Amino acid sequence: MGTNFFSTNTYLIDEKINFLQFQNEYKIFNEEGTQIGAVAQKISAGQKALRMLLSKSMLPFTLNIMNSDGGIEATIKRGFTFFTSKIQVLDSAGNPIAQIQQKFRLLKPKFLITDMENRLIGEVKGDWKAWSFSITDSEGREIGKISKKWAGTAKEIFTTADKYMVSIDPAFANSDSKKALIPCAITIDMVLKES
Repeated sequence: MGTNFFSTNTYLIDEKINFLQFQNEYKIFNEEGTQIGAVAQKISAGQKALRMLLSKSMLPFTLNIMNSDGGIEATIKRGFTFFTSKIQVLDSAGNPIAQIQQKFRLLKPKFLITDMENRLIGEVKGDWKAWSFSITDSEGREIGKISKKWAGTAKEIFTTADKYMVSIDPAFANSDSKKALIPCAITIDMVLKES
């Protein structure tokens, strides 16, 4: 299972352009530039038809986070929504492990990640325009970042603007929390686009 996928602390996310734009696909690399997984959007024929009639921000979505063998590590799901949306994070067995609640202020999205008892696990907040987000734990300590700025090996591998990096503090070892935070962080671009 996903011990290899969740053992890294740096995730490089690379959007694969889909010209029909019915669904988004992303590749996930570790800091050495090795592909460790992908994110694929599952979309039905009915949803494709609805996308021509309704705003994408109202429609449900399912994002599968897969490892390099194609096995599902986590799933992010949202149902139909009108104003604020609650998103569920499911583990590899399909069990709900966390919820994501979006809060929007002009170009400053905030995501609260809570466990199934509504206890805060962490928060992702930042500036969508500058594409800079901070990941904090339930006590407000910064434990990671989401950014389009990187150095080292990643800089040589990724140079275009449609890629971003999620980095988690190596001291953040609570794997249960990490399994809830990482899916939110690596799918943030898709969640924002769908909203």
